[in-house]
Amino acid sequence: MKFQKFRKSAELFGAIFGGLLISLPAIPQAVAQESTPKVNPSPSIFSEPPYNRSQAPVPPDPGAIPARPVPPGEGQMSPVPPEPGARPARPAPRDQTQQPSPGGVSTDQPLLQPRQTPSATIALSNGRVNIRLINDTAANVTYQVIGDTAPRSLQGKSYVTLQGLRAPVTVTFERQDGGQLIVTPQPSSETGSLEVRFDEATNAAQGRSTMRIERNGSVFLN
Repeated sequence: MKFQKFRKSAELFGAIFGGLLISLPAIPQAVAQESTPKVNPSPSIFSEPPYNRSQAPVPPDPGAIPARPVPPGEGQMSPVPPEPGARPARPAPRDQTQQPSPGGVSTDQPLLQPRQTPSATIALSNGRVNIRLINDTAANVTYQVIGDTAPRSLQGKSYVTLQGLRAPVTVTFERQDGGQLIVTPQPSSETGSLEVRFDEATNAAQGRSTMRIERNGSVFLN
């Protein structure tokens, strides 16, 4: 009987002691976990004041004078006063080309040149003209109907007739010796015919080298 009680006591003791042995390794681990501090449980804490020094306001230095607010318009440059005795600047004149002259004629319009007076006038025949060139000089004269004939030579003291030229028409002429010509156009007795005489000129102002007949029969010399 005693032996059985001793045996039960020994088993109970063994169970208690064994449980203690099993729980002892877990206790230091739990203690170790509680003693280890948590590393940065809130990562955003370092981005908030006072840890973020770059966002914290910097206190002013002791004795610093606070900035004075600039009134409106003070930043603009003020006009420089003129020097004593300086004349004030004259205002820019208006566009004078748009202002009429006292006579009522605008100065921006070119003046019309007077038209040349015709040297002669003939009646054309169906818009055509016959021209007789009469060389009263002793020199040969070269003539040409622009667009109709090539340059031709007319001997001194002779004549030639150009027939059926349609107006407007231009005739050029010059002395082969380099002298000047006096040109005299004159209507002929025949309708649609013109006589042109060449004479020697004494100065260059009298010289002519071109004759043009317009559609209305007006004859111009140049």
